[in-house]
Amino acid sequence: MKGVVISVLVVVAMVQLMVRPGEATISCEEVVILVRPCAPYIMTGIGSPTVACCNGLDQLRKSATTTADKQQACQCAKDAAAGFPMINEQAAASLPTICKIHIDFPISKNINCQE
Repeated sequence: MKGVVISVLVVVAMVQLMVRPGEATISCEEVVILVRPCAPYIMTGIGSPTVACCNGLDQLRKSATTTADKQQACQCAKDAAAGFPMINEQAAASLPTICKIHIDFPISKNINCQE
């Protein structure tokens, strides 16, 4: 039993060391998956974002807790938005307000994510 406890503690310590302070723990893949349900709304600006879209934004807010995570999530959202030249910038910027979710950056192609 003592060996199992020591093994668990070693694994926990290794996981802690794998994520250095100031290093983002959120991936671009995760950001894209979370905001993907918002694509129809931000492409057209017609109607309202879906519940899945708002839930994804809320999950993104909960996942991006550190400054590094927020900067990474912002850059990932910005990069994803840049791949869609027909994005309705006004619709994208309105998502947090419509979904009643506070996120620390707008979904925009023009945001500086390092500020």
